[in-house]
Amino acid sequence: MVQTGYAGFMATALVIRAAGTNCDTELVRAFALAGAKPELVHVDSLIADPSRLDRADLIALPGGFSYGDDIASGRVFAAKLRAHLQGPLLAAVERGACVIGVCNGFQILVQLGLLPGLNAKSGEFPKPMVSLVENASGRFTDEWVGVRAEPDSPCVWTRSWAALSASGSASDLMQLPIAHGEGRLVCASDEALERLIGAGCAPLRYTRNPNGSAGDIAGMCDPSGRVFGLMPHPERYLDWNRHPYFTRLGADVQRNDPPGLLCFKDAVAAVAAHAV
Repeated sequence: MVQTGYAGFMATALVIRAAGTNCDTELVRAFALAGAKPELVHVDSLIADPSRLDRADLIALPGGFSYGDDIASGRVFAAKLRAHLQGPLLAAVERGACVIGVCNGFQILVQLGLLPGLNAKSGEFPKPMVSLVENASGRFTDEWVGVRAEPDSPCVWTRSWAALSASGSASDLMQLPIAHGEGRLVCASDEALERLIGAGCAPLRYTRNPNGSAGDIAGMCDPSGRVFGLMPHPERYLDWNRHPYFTRLGADVQRNDPPGLLCFKDAVAAVAAHAV
């Protein structure tokens, strides 16, 4: 494992899987490459021993089709977390753990109300104010899409992306793969959309909207910037050769970390700094 450089501190990353999730091992690899110590745990095992959340510096909900996406995408997984792990999860968020939900995991965080988290109440999940619904095309979408990160967001996960986006020459690099049928973000009202954007809770936008999401939003964070969810899959962009035309990017570019890995390195650095 790679040390973070903060007095030998090594962050623990808890990746929570369930029946039907299929991107958990990619998340484990992402955290390991970023310098954290990843632990993969089934949600039922976590319910049996919630204290594992108390020791986690980073918490991840992977993509896939949890419980077959019965009823709605991520609904069953979210219901289990709400019923059995509400207290420990909220305690982890309140003490500063960094949380990420990718694709199906993003859908779960939205249903729990942790994103955008603007109606937070102590001791309970906030009332959801956004939803992720069927793509405007009515079809499952599987492609690489351009994204940009907003410079004025508090999101700790997108700091390096914001720097790349600001450079003005990273359109080829700032692409991420998507694979979803229900990724269109809708808000309870226009006022709610304006509120979350104004609070800096829309740190990641599509440069070409693939699903009809309001405000071109590809990812959201809570006001603290430590809870982050997105429909694209950064854990599938940990190596340059995953990029659709990586051979054209040049050797100088490929001496640096791929953008997908930068996302996880930013979060590991954030929890390490928080631990000092």
